[in-house]
Amino acid sequence: PGITQEALKELRSMTASGMGLRAQSMSVAAHTGAQYLRLWTTLATMPKTYETDGQGAEAVAQLHYFNGGSDWYIIEKDAGSPDDEEQGIQAQAFGYACLNGDYENAELGYISIQTLIENGVELDLYYKPEKIGTIKARFEKRAA
Repeated sequence: PGITQEALKELRSMTASGMGLRAQSMSVAAHTGAQYLRLWTTLATMPKTYETDGQGAEAVAQLHYFNGGSDWYIIEKDAGSPDDEEQGIQAQAFGYACLNGDYENAELGYISIQTLIENGVELDLYYKPEKIGTIKARFEKRAA
C-alpha cells in the first residue's frame, strides 16, 4: 500500500526528523516496514481533542514516547483548527506523563509534541495501545 503526502506530513509532525521519511511517494511496507504502516494507521484513526472526554481509566493510550526514565502516553492528538499556521501539524496532544520515574506525580495533561521532538524524545514503534488505568496501575505498583 502507498502512503499519501498528507500522511507523510502527519508522520513527520509526530516523530523526530520524520524518522527518515522522505517527501516523495513510497510504499510504506517496502521502505519503512510494518511499524510505520501500523503507526500511520494509528495516527489516522486515533481520537482527536476531547473525543475521549469522560472515559477516565478506560481511555486508551495510542502512542508512547520515551527518553531515559520519562514516559509520555498519548491518548488524543490535536484536532487542529482552521486558523492554524500550517494545517496537519500536530502541535499538542493529550496524554499521561511520568517524568524521571516520578510515579507519584505522573499526571494527565496536554503535551507539546514539538517540545518532545526538540528534546530528543523517541516514539516507541513497538508500543501496543493500552488503557490508561493499566498504565497507572503499573506505575502505582512501582511507586509502592
